[in-house]
Amino acid sequence: MIVYFRLLKESFAFAINALTNNKLRTLLSLLGVTIGILSIIAVLAAVDSLDRKITKDLSSLDKNTIYLMRFSFGPSDIPQWKREQFPDVTYDEYTTLKNSINNTDQVGYQLFVKRESLKYESKTVSDVNVVPVSNEFIDIGGLEFDTGRFYNESESNSGTAVIVLGSEIAEGLFGQMDPIGKNLRLYGQRFTVIGVLKKQGEGLFGDSNDTSVYLPVNFLRRLYGDNNDSMTPVILLKPQKGIDMAAYKADVIQKLRAARGLKAGEIDNFFINVLSGFTDFIDGIIGQMNFVGWIISGFSLLVGGFGIANIMFVSVKERTNLIGIQKSLGAKNHFILFQFLFEAIILSVIGGIIGLIMVWIISIIITNVLDFEFVLSTGNIILGTVLAAIIGLISGILPAISASRLDPVEAIRTGM
Repeated sequence: MIVYFRLLKESFAFAINALTNNKLRTLLSLLGVTIGILSIIAVLAAVDSLDRKITKDLSSLDKNTIYLMRFSFGPSDIPQWKREQFPDVTYDEYTTLKNSINNTDQVGYQLFVKRESLKYESKTVSDVNVVPVSNEFIDIGGLEFDTGRFYNESESNSGTAVIVLGSEIAEGLFGQMDPIGKNLRLYGQRFTVIGVLKKQGEGLFGDSNDTSVYLPVNFLRRLYGDNNDSMTPVILLKPQKGIDMAAYKADVIQKLRAARGLKAGEIDNFFINVLSGFTDFIDGIIGQMNFVGWIISGFSLLVGGFGIANIMFVSVKERTNLIGIQKSLGAKNHFILFQFLFEAIILSVIGGIIGLIMVWIISIIITNVLDFEFVLSTGNIILGTVLAAIIGLISGILPAISASRLDPVEAIRTGM
């Protein structure tokens, strides 16, 4: 065992010697490994970071939450012209489902509307994500409060002019002042602030609770009516945990078809969008990113492997005399083989470490500049190092075999 530790030490010394004596040649040869490890680990780290972000953003929502509406989250077999003729879901359909659907924790009603500006005295906050929704959303969306409360069922049904603010909106309008009970203006109307949500951080698609405000959906229905083209209604359903989702969706479809008077043979003129289907769609995109990243990185690693092999063949030629002397003094073939294999692995790992350092620098820059937590995990660091070692092993095997098979007499004579 001591012999192999000494062998590893000598191989490391030879690898460092190759780097110091032939800097340009060695660095150019290692460039392929460096770029390959950089590409693979950067893609994997980006995917891990994105997956972590999605998990964090959707952690408050049950993945079985259903968005019942006239649009589909994903691709559909129904032609677009036909989908455009689908009617919006209605408040009456929301109340029907709320009173009749089984195995459900909550049923809510929401309007997707355009962004607006809020005003408090002389201060104005623009580009605010307005979320008109029924009172059940506090449970469906898992909202958490820094101060105050969400509006209750009575306020929701009557459309009381109350509002709940995201943390950034509250800070922009009120600073360090307590906003509870203060009045602000939205849609030309006066709203009373009753709650401020806990800070969440930037969401997956830019929006988050921090830049959103919540108000009773019936306030907007009373103000603009139900046939406003600038508003898209959606019914939210949160099923009970552990139920059969296929049977649950079938029950929703049957009850909504009955409410709409659809006959047998007529297609559903609505879409059941399950949040888990959306996350599966995102996972598919992430998988494709991984696949493409591995292909691109594979070419870089292939080039890097040839570079390491080139270094090792040159190293064998330069040390032919030394190999002959070692063999004449009793060095076995496997000793020479391992010597060059270790050297190839060490060189490749050095190239991989350079790539990992570059990914680490990139992660720091992205995290600070884009406010996106780019994480280089321990698992990816280990993977990068192991990949680099494997490339070194594969690239060094032929040069190491050729060195181990040299005849000692011919090697000494050739090296003189």
